[in-house]
Amino acid sequence: QVQLVESGGGLVQPGGSLRLSCAASGSIFSSNTMGWYRQAPGKQRELVATIFSGGSTNYADSVKGRFTISRDNAKNTVYLQMNSLKPEDTAVYYCNYRANKQYWGQGTQVTVSS
Repeated sequence: QVQLVESGGGLVQPGGSLRLSCAASGSIFSSNTMGWYRQAPGKQRELVATIFSGGSTNYADSVKGRFTISRDNAKNTVYLQMNSLKPEDTAVYYCNYRANKQYWGQGTQVTVSS
């Protein structure tokens, strides 16, 4: 089992920044992919960004150039730095861990509004 604990969501004005964190604990495989997905009201959950334990990354086109994913393997923690936030970034953001199995965090709300 793997547990994921997210933090860092909140309310921010358009153009602002937020940083999300997700700490994984439990039976962690050294080779794994962690990432962030989001789900807006009435929409399907979608990929935001992922990062492999070796460091390779993948981003949704909608966030390229604005969001940066990173990780600290020693802490089993993944981060999502979100800059130039837009109202359409408003969603519940979910942390994801994938190795032999897939696990999800409980989600953290990000609201971009003036």
